[in-house]
Amino acid sequence: MDPALSTRPPTDTCDAVSVLLPLPLIAPYDYLVPENMEVEPGSYVEVPLGARRATGVVWGPARGDVDQQKLREISMLIDLPPMPENLRLFVDWVARYTLARLGSVLRMTMSVPRALEPPKVTTVYRLAPEIDGKSESLPAGVRVTDARRRVLNVLATGWPRPASEIAKAANTSATVIRGLTEAGVLQPIAVQEDGPVAQPDPCRAGAVLSDAQAAAAGELVAAVDSGYSVTLLDGVTGSGKTEVYFEAIAAALRADRQVIVLLPEIALTADWLDRFKQRFGTPPLVWHSDVPMSLRRRNWRAVLRGEAKLVVGARSALMLPYRDLGLIVIDEEHDPSFKQDEGVVYNARDMAVVRAHIEGLPVILASATPSLETVNNVWRGKYRRLSLPERFAAAALPTIRAIDMRSEKMDRQNWLSPSLVTAVGETLAAGEQAMLFLNRRGYAPLTLCRACGHRLDCPQCTAWLVEHRLQDRLQCHHCGYSAPPPKTCPSCEAEDRFAACGPGVERLAEESREKFPDARFEIMSSDTVHKPADAQALVRRMRDRDIDLLIGTQIMAKGFHFPLLTLVGVIDADLGLAGGDLRAAERTYQLLHQVAGRAGRSERPGTVMLQTFQPEHPVMQALVGGDRDRFIENEADARKQHNMPPFGRLAAVIVSGRDERNVDETAAALGRSAPRVDGVSVLGPAPAPIAVVRGRHRRRLLMRARKDVNVQDLLRRWVFAMKPAGGVRISIDVDPYSFM
Repeated sequence: MDPALSTRPPTDTCDAVSVLLPLPLIAPYDYLVPENMEVEPGSYVEVPLGARRATGVVWGPARGDVDQQKLREISMLIDLPPMPENLRLFVDWVARYTLARLGSVLRMTMSVPRALEPPKVTTVYRLAPEIDGKSESLPAGVRVTDARRRVLNVLATGWPRPASEIAKAANTSATVIRGLTEAGVLQPIAVQEDGPVAQPDPCRAGAVLSDAQAAAAGELVAAVDSGYSVTLLDGVTGSGKTEVYFEAIAAALRADRQVIVLLPEIALTADWLDRFKQRFGTPPLVWHSDVPMSLRRRNWRAVLRGEAKLVVGARSALMLPYRDLGLIVIDEEHDPSFKQDEGVVYNARDMAVVRAHIEGLPVILASATPSLETVNNVWRGKYRRLSLPERFAAAALPTIRAIDMRSEKMDRQNWLSPSLVTAVGETLAAGEQAMLFLNRRGYAPLTLCRACGHRLDCPQCTAWLVEHRLQDRLQCHHCGYSAPPPKTCPSCEAEDRFAACGPGVERLAEESREKFPDARFEIMSSDTVHKPADAQALVRRMRDRDIDLLIGTQIMAKGFHFPLLTLVGVIDADLGLAGGDLRAAERTYQLLHQVAGRAGRSERPGTVMLQTFQPEHPVMQALVGGDRDRFIENEADARKQHNMPPFGRLAAVIVSGRDERNVDETAAALGRSAPRVDGVSVLGPAPAPIAVVRGRHRRRLLMRARKDVNVQDLLRRWVFAMKPAGGVRISIDVDPYSFM
């Protein structure tokens, strides 16, 4: 038996502590501390768990709910700095607010298990100090062959490398390397796997700022040393918000503090990294799911040790173990992708504000279309606002006009209106670039049989299969199911009778090829841009004028600067307004405003054309009239009348499982036991709009409450009291953003 898994009676010199494990646990477990081990709150340790070992964090004193005689010892203290106290407080807070299990929240901070292992040691080789790479400097008796001379040349002009790299560069074998080492010509050096972290230079000169930008930058810099604050950097698209908050980043770096910058899209990272490198001389550490695991391991350890001074990444970057955090920046703070809807359900923007409050540091929320939640906090005096109302340099805001599709004469199966076709043709003829926006991936969102009307649905979800003609596949955008298009209808067995209904970006590209045969175009969507390098390459082609017409989805709506892009055409401006979503109008306005912001960002003026069947809709009127603030005020009034966020509170309860009957029974029982409290109402249960996802049936209940109601306490007493039948899962979404 492994002695580390055994137990021993406690002694007077043996203390007990609680250890939280990154597992779906509601509380830590108690363990004994061996006599020869010193731990403190936050220490990373290895402990026995059943027949295996697990890594965790010392959370504090023992809970005392288990007899010490039954406790087992901590197996090993991991050689890492302890988890900072502020992060432990943050983990506790997130778990309480989201009603997630404490261990599940901890797991987000320990997302790279390999980072807790000692770094591997590898051997690299360099020339011995007395060897200068020339044959005459070699020790007596060492024969010089052509292969050995190539090795000397490689190392004389390079850096220490592993034997395999040297052999490849010198076009020789590892035997030659070994022989030179034995002869004393090469010197082996043991190095750790973790490479050094490049440090940004905050003293490099930044961009020349306008008076308005300099004033805003001065306010942000002053906030860096002034404790907790939240500032909305409210600037129109192209106003230079990034260059302004770079000055605050520089101030934090000069104070030797760490900085987080959260971006909503991985695709945005490439362009942002280029700008950061120009400003600070080196790229920052990057954190998102596409970063190789070996690099994530190094980056995690560098953050914990305080070596990584700036991290830019997706929402998960907020959960890293920063030692000395000094500033948090949330770019495009309104973006819904900051909300995580699976696992621990949380909004990274809101949790960033909480972390900043715990750690006593400033937060910058940057956006051209701030969320109503953020604007309401400005109105209430909780946040302050800095405005950048004009574009940088000579650029002017684009002209936006609506194309009333009710009066446009359209050919069948065409999606580009004559007005937009004319505008695109004139733009391309002038040597400028155009963009067509449609927020639908693939070729067509629906495929049906013309013989019997059968629709091709996902076998695992209540969703249509989307045709991706370039890949010759049908895909479900909810569960990832994929299959080749069938030759015959599965319902009536008719052959070759399928019809594509509605447009996606691939179909739009097909029509564009017909109407603009000489134009060079590309599609930009998550199907063609998989990682930041793809986005970087596409941006380079746009700026090098290798692309005339860019066709894409929301991935291209923000963050990109194309100097020659002067026309943006929105194909279906009404797309996001359907469905009854609480935030439908707000999201549609934000998305279309961001898309429009791609046009005319340099000297040449820009034009935006919105194809809409509802030109009288408040969203279209606000866009055309350039009256964002009036739109926000009207939206706020409507929400306030119905006690909806941010003026009231919502929490969703989602019941799911593979057995529909069990799901319905559990949901009905929850409905019957819903709290009857003043200021609180519970709607449902009802089938979710997408009632089946990945084979699991889904029912939803929605709690609506006054702002002063403790929603978490009600949910604990209501939902946690329910013991669902086998296979049924109940999840809670406090402050839901999606109602699917």
